[in-house]
Amino acid sequence: MYKYLLFDLDGTITKSEEGIFNCMKYAMDWAGIPYPAPEVFRSFIGPSLYDSFANTLHMEDAQAKEMVAKYRERYNVIGLFEAEVYDGVAETLEKLKKSGCILSVATSKPTEPTLRILEKFGVRKYFDVVVGSNPDGTGSDKKIIITQVLESLKKDHGLTEEMVMSGQAAMIGDRRYDIEGGKACGLQTIGVLYGYGSREEFEIAGADHIVEKPQEILNL
Repeated sequence: MYKYLLFDLDGTITKSEEGIFNCMKYAMDWAGIPYPAPEVFRSFIGPSLYDSFANTLHMEDAQAKEMVAKYRERYNVIGLFEAEVYDGVAETLEKLKKSGCILSVATSKPTEPTLRILEKFGVRKYFDVVVGSNPDGTGSDKKIIITQVLESLKKDHGLTEEMVMSGQAAMIGDRRYDIEGGKACGLQTIGVLYGYGSREEFEIAGADHIVEKPQEILNL
């Protein structure tokens, strides 16, 4: 059993595509942009919103920032609650906490709406550290966010570099960004198949473990 577990949010704790897709459509309607194919919509779950607009939809910096702002206009009021916690996640978090694990959230979503989501769905109480990106979406690189979580854990929750090196901490997520960010910070990594990623994606990224259900984390 790992002592320190870092969780992604979208696709790992919450099933959130409804709110994300609705807010993307809201921003695109405002800009007069046709909707992309469904697989492009799904690709927005995981990386930073700015990167998705800039790289996937090939927008210039100013337009991508405008789209992020318009997306958040709806998301921060309605979209963040158009989601649900995956079956088995709350029970798994409770069992991990009772077993003595220190749990954290490391997400590319801004911190403030992340806290609101965790509170709304009754799982905030399980997490000692919650770190997201800045309000404007900057600082959303997964390695940066995980590094900030680790710094907080070392300062306030007993984590040492020796514990990291001996494999007592792991990053859990549903996309390759979680696996790559975790590995870049020296963590063990766990890919979850019930989210928005795939087994092939995790294998290419080099995940240490791949699970199909949240409860399987208890057995690692």
